Amino acid sequence: MADPLNNYLNQKLLGEGAYGIVYKARDVRTGQNVALKQIKYVDDNDLPTMAIREIAILKSLRHQNIVDLIAVIQTFQDLKLVFEYVDLDLKKYMDKYGRLTPLQVKFLMRQLLEGLTYMHGKRVMHRDLKPSNLLVSDENMPVLKIADFGLARGAGIQVRQYSHWVVTLWYRCPGVLLGCKKYNYSIDIWSVGCIFYELITNKILFLGQNEKEQIIKIFQTFGASNENIFKGLPLWEKEFINYFGAKSPELLSEFDENGRDLFLKMMKMDPEQRISAKECLEHPYFK
Repeated sequence: MADPLNNYLNQKLLGEGAYGIVYKARDVRTGQNVALKQIKYVDDNDLPTMAIREIAILKSLRHQNIVDLIAVIQTFQDLKLVFEYVDLDLKKYMDKYGRLTPLQVKFLMRQLLEGLTYMHGKRVMHRDLKPSNLLVSDENMPVLKIADFGLARGAGIQVRQYSHWVVTLWYRCPGVLLGCKKYNYSIDIWSVGCIFYELITNKILFLGQNEKEQIIKIFQTFGASNENIFKGLPLWEKEFINYFGAKSPELLSEFDENGRDLFLKMMKMDPEQRISAKECLEHPYFK
């Protein structure tokens, strides 16, 4: 039987992470570019748990705003995942084009929320939304695709607690920063709010160096007046009650009225009050 790897010709290294190396490759049968993710086995030739979960989740998702897993190739040395190739991630897209217009922001945000609404409808939390995990085609009408499902998790009814070591620090919601292990899809909405701000202003919203600095920056902006939500969480400290959210008006000057309202609904401190992805799409901002 022919080796399926012979169908793909590596062209260049795209990136390297804790669980895999990603190459740009060409499908010699079609001439199309693909992204080839190589995942090394761990002890006893086992796959990392995250890789198994990522494959299972991606096989269950088919949407125009979610990256397509084309094939899975297993060898004696490693596992290779073949994805559709997209030119840039959102971070590189913003670096290339600079400040985006309000219409461009709205166009990208709608695609992100379309993909997220579909995911949440399939009971999947991404748990690591950030610009570098969103792929964007480099064209006049760019297509955005949610990618990198290494931390994604199915939100099963029987599962009551999850790891709080999820979501890149700058996009992590307050409850998870304070050690909460019980959360839901609202964890992704907070991250989308941070991305929304970044698209509007071309600045990172909360640039903390560690968990405590990150949560203080959030409380300085939005306040810790709802301390009963967080009291009892492992990393809650009494001093946090002294932050009253005096900085929030500074954030909103570059939003229009509807954008400001949507942003604030995404950034609710209480996750139960945070707007859902589906409700975001119905917001007047997109009309």
